Amino acid sequence: MDYINAAILGVIEGITEFLPISSTGHLIIAEQWLGHRSDMFNIVIQAGAILAVTIIYWRRLVDLVLGWREPENRDYAAKLIVAFLITAILGLVVKKLGFQLPETATPIAWALIIGGIWMIFAEWAAARRPPHKEITWLVAILVGIAQIVAGVFPGTSRSGATIFVALLAGTGNRAAATEFAFLVGIPTMYAASGYELVKTFRDGGAAGEDWTALAIAFIVSTIVAFIAVKWLLAYIRSNRFTLFAIYRIILGVLLLGMAATGMIA
Repeated sequence: MDYINAAILGVIEGITEFLPISSTGHLIIAEQWLGHRSDMFNIVIQAGAILAVTIIYWRRLVDLVLGWREPENRDYAAKLIVAFLITAILGLVVKKLGFQLPETATPIAWALIIGGIWMIFAEWAAARRPPHKEITWLVAILVGIAQIVAGVFPGTSRSGATIFVALLAGTGNRAAATEFAFLVGIPTMYAASGYELVKTFRDGGAAGEDWTALAIAFIVSTIVAFIAVKWLLAYIRSNRFTLFAIYRIILGVLLLGMAATGMIA
């Protein structure tokens, strides 16, 4: 049964990590029924999702590295680096301050609802602008900040926050905003996972882990995330994010009701 639960959590992580519906929010709620998982487990399934996106964008990443002499590639890479550095620096500040909301249903529910409303507004505002693909320096800076906001507030969704900040900041093209959000998320999430992994090993948190369950969860998360992201990239070519916004609002309301009746904590 533990292997089945590990696979289920891998599926949840794979679906929700890069869709704008909050993986953290879904996993926190799922663990209330499937049992709490270790920090190591959560790091491993997130690593699976990151690997999937790295595989999807490997050609783009190689092109940015090998084609650095081209001004367009150099400019784009510089903006990715700036966004990552802003997230890294602010992330360390947040860690030092110890600022983190309780990982309970009510704040997650409100983050889902507010995020859904924010997404609808951002799409409406972006639709009123020319659909250009340019990633400006303002977009890079705000995306870096948005990643920290998403990390501090469970239920916000890192992908959702970064995509819609990019749209509001001037990138009026859904595909361009999504690509930048996903690309900057790769080094950010690898760094965060690596940091937590080293910390977990140093504190002895890896002792007693079920490595078979970890392997199952990792593989499932990687495969499901690959499918989910491929689907999303095809979906947004001709569809808005409204479906995800409505889902977030409905889920948030349901969670508030369940928390009020004591069904979840």
